[in-house]
Amino acid sequence: MVLQVHTQKPIWLRILQFPLTRLVVLGTIIFFSMTTNNGFMEQFRPTPALSIAVTFGMVLFGMAVYVAWGRFIERREVTELSLAGSGREWAVGALIGAGLYCISAVVLMGLGMYHVEGLNPWTYLIPAIAMALSSGAFEELLFRGVLFKSIEEMAGSWIALVISSLVFGFVHLLNPGGTIEGAVYISIEAGLLLAAAYLVTRRLWLAMGFHMAWNYTQSAIFSGVVSGGVTDPGLIQSRIEGPELLTGGSFGLESSIIALVVCTTAGISLLLIAMRRGHILPPPWKRGA
Repeated sequence: MVLQVHTQKPIWLRILQFPLTRLVVLGTIIFFSMTTNNGFMEQFRPTPALSIAVTFGMVLFGMAVYVAWGRFIERREVTELSLAGSGREWAVGALIGAGLYCISAVVLMGLGMYHVEGLNPWTYLIPAIAMALSSGAFEELLFRGVLFKSIEEMAGSWIALVISSLVFGFVHLLNPGGTIEGAVYISIEAGLLLAAAYLVTRRLWLAMGFHMAWNYTQSAIFSGVVSGGVTDPGLIQSRIEGPELLTGGSFGLESSIIALVVCTTAGISLLLIAMRRGHILPPPWKRGA
């Protein structure tokens, strides 16, 4: 006969392990780390190498906090940031992100709205590294790692997909050139794509690779406006003329029907893969014991 002794978790631990607490506490820490790093990037803007180094350090700090919360508070293995296969998944995501933006830009060129007028020195490729690293890492930790995962535990994957996409899109209204149209477009195209990238692998590396490469390709190579925020010139000296429906206007190509079609198509494709793999979590009231 085996005697089983069940020890109840202390109430403070149960409170900390509740998904809503995770969303508020861990989300606040990650958000504060991101905004602090944004201040560092602005401060070290004249010295890109230092900006990159500081950003890399802050990203490692954010990941360490995320992993520590999972291991010591939630008492689980933080598989979404495990290192095995991370390089391959990040690289695949980066190829997808860069490829999708290049496709969108080429379509704009074919329509005669994106004009290449010359090239800047290769050093123009350097400053955007810090921006891409920061946005790709911190925003994925925050919006997919914390927000999506927390809501998913409370309400299932589909509700988490909708809410995280809307929050991710409309938070871009805080950018200097933020618009309602841009927020809606990002909610649909990027919110869906990035959440689907997470669902396919149940890890963050694929989404991080996509996010970093999209932003970097947009800014450092094609000199595009990034989400109504970053407007620094990149390698290509460009001139964009045409209706905002196709060019995205002051918000950038992300607010164009071209990017909407290209990225949403990719997002739906990834979501279908995630569904076939059985990675969609039903709401608690539909889960088995």
